[in-house]
Amino acid sequence: MRKGRNVGSFLFKFRSIQSSISVVFSCLILFLIVITSYISYRLSADAVEMNSKHYISEIVKQVNINLQSYITNMEDISLLASTNKDVKYYITGTSFISDEERRPYEKRISDLFQSILITRKDIASIMVFGYNKRFVSDRRITSLNLNANFEEQPWYRNAKAEGGRSVISAPHVQNMIQNEYRWVVSLSRELKSADGITGDGIFLVDLNLSVINQICNQINLGKRGYVFIVDKDGSIVYHPQQKLINSNLKTEMIDQVKQSGSGSFTTGEGNKKRMYTIQETHFGWKIVGVAYANELIANQYQINVSYFLWTILALVIALCLSFILSRHLSQPIKLLQRNMKQVEKGDFTIRSDFQSKNEIGQLSHTFTIMVGRIRDLMNQIIQNEESKRKSEMKLLEAQINPHFLYNTLDSIIWMAERKKHDEVVLMTSSLAKLFRAIIHKNDETVPVRVEIEHITNYLQIQTMRYKDKLDFRIDVDTGILDVHIPKIILQPIVENAIYHGIKNSLEPGQVTITGTEAGDTIVFVVADNGVGMEQEQMEQILKSRDGVVKGIGVSNVNERIQLFGNEFGLSYKSEKWVGTEVRIVLPKCLQKGADHAP
Repeated sequence: MRKGRNVGSFLFKFRSIQSSISVVFSCLILFLIVITSYISYRLSADAVEMNSKHYISEIVKQVNINLQSYITNMEDISLLASTNKDVKYYITGTSFISDEERRPYEKRISDLFQSILITRKDIASIMVFGYNKRFVSDRRITSLNLNANFEEQPWYRNAKAEGGRSVISAPHVQNMIQNEYRWVVSLSRELKSADGITGDGIFLVDLNLSVINQICNQINLGKRGYVFIVDKDGSIVYHPQQKLINSNLKTEMIDQVKQSGSGSFTTGEGNKKRMYTIQETHFGWKIVGVAYANELIANQYQINVSYFLWTILALVIALCLSFILSRHLSQPIKLLQRNMKQVEKGDFTIRSDFQSKNEIGQLSHTFTIMVGRIRDLMNQIIQNEESKRKSEMKLLEAQINPHFLYNTLDSIIWMAERKKHDEVVLMTSSLAKLFRAIIHKNDETVPVRVEIEHITNYLQIQTMRYKDKLDFRIDVDTGILDVHIPKIILQPIVENAIYHGIKNSLEPGQVTITGTEAGDTIVFVVADNGVGMEQEQMEQILKSRDGVVKGIGVSNVNERIQLFGNEFGLSYKSEKWVGTEVRIVLPKCLQKGADHAP
C-alpha cells in the first residue's frame, strides 16, 4: 500500500498530464518490450539448444555406428581365424609331435594373418595363444617377451571368461612381443574346439588407435567440443586431450557417465557449462560427446546484438508513439486550460471548439455551456446593478430637488415680501431653467453646454440668495460644449463648496469653474476661496456619501464617474483658510445617452 502511494507520488511529481502519460506509457511499453524480448530470446535459445542437442546426439550415434562397424569387422576377422582349419588343428592339444610337423602350419597361419594385415593398416598384430602352450602370430619368427605372462593379461583372462564372445580391452601397452611396446586396443576371443564347448586357445587382434582417432577427430562440436570414449569400467579408451587427462590437468565426469545410459546431462555454469551426450555400444563402450553450451548457438553474439538493436528500435518507436498519444490526449486539456485562464482574466466570450464524443469533448462542451451561463449571469448582474444605480440616482435627484427647491422658494418668498419684483422674476426664471435642465429628457448624459447652463442657473439663484457674499466665474472651452458628460456632476461639488466652504468664511466667496480638454479626457476644476478642509476631511469626503457631504452626494458623483474607469473621478486639493480645489476628470468619448457601464 505504501509502495503504491510512493508510485503515485512519483507520478504526481510531473506537473503535466502529458508528461505523466508519457512516463506511464513508456514504462509500461518498456516493461512489455523487455519481457517479450527476454521470452523470445529464451525460446529461440532453447530451440537452438534443442536442435544442437539433437544434432550432437545424431553425430554421436554416427560415431557409434562407425565404431561398431569397425569392431564388427574385427570380430569377423576373429571368426575367420576361429574357423580356420590350420588354426584349429594347430591349437588342438593332441596334434603335432615334432617341431618339423608344426612349422608348415605356423607358416600358413602367419601367411593368413599377414594377408589380413596387408589389407588392414589399422591392425597392429594378430596372435593366437593355444591352451596347449603353442603360439602363432602374423610373423613367421616371433619372440615373446619372457617378462610378460600372457595368461595373466586382462584381455586373455576376460576372453577366457566370456567363453567364446569377443572382448574389447581398454587401451594398453601391448608388450607380448619382445622389444615392441604399442598403445593398442585388443579384441580377444576364446577359440572353441570342434565340439563347440571346449576352449582351445585365445585369438588376439591388437588395433591401432589411429582409426578411432580418425573417426573421433572428424567430429566438430563447436570450437571446444570433442568426443571421448570410455569402456564399461570407466577407463578412457580415447580422448583428444589424453595427455591432459593423464597428467590430471583435465577431468571428465566419468562417474556420472558410468551411471548414465544413452542420453544427455549438463554440468557447470556460465561459460563452463558443458553438455554431455552419451551413446552406449553393444560391446560395453560409451561414446560421449561434450559440447559447451555457449557454443551451441554459433552466432550468439550476433543474436544478442540483433535482439538489443531491435529492442532499442522498438523502444524508440514506443516512446514516439507514447509521446504522440499523450500529446493527442493532453492537447484538448491544454486548450481547455488556456480557455479557463482566459475566463479567469474576465473574457467570458471564449468558446471551446474541441469537437469529440469522448469525455474530454463532453467536458469541453460543458465548459462552453458553463461560460455562456456565467456570461449571461454577469450581464444580468450588470444590468441589475445599473438599474439599481439608476434608481439610486433618481432617489438622489429626488432628495436634492426638494431641498434646493425649498431654500429657493423660501428666498423667492423673502424677496416678494420686500417688493423686489425684478429679483423675484430673475430667480423664478433661473429656477425654471434649472429644473428644465434636470429633466432634460431621460438620458444619463447631457452635452457640456447643458451642464454649464444648469450650473449657471444654480449659481445665479445662490448668488441672489447670498447677495454680495458670493460670486462666480465659469470659463469653459467652446470645443467641448457638445461633448456628452454625466448630468448633474457640477452642482453637488459647487453646493458643497458654498455650504461648507464659503458660507463659513467671513470674506466674500468666489466660485470658479473651468472646463478644458486634456487628451482623451475632459477636466473640470471647481475652486473656491472658502475655509478649506483638513487632510482628514479630504480623505473621508469621498468614502461615504452620508458622511461629510451630508446628502449632497459628492461620493455618489465620484462613483458614477468611476463607472467609466478607475482613472476617472474626483480629486481634492485644499488648504485651511485658503480654499478648496476639486478636479473632475471625465472620459471624452461618451456618446449621447451612454450608459454608465464601460
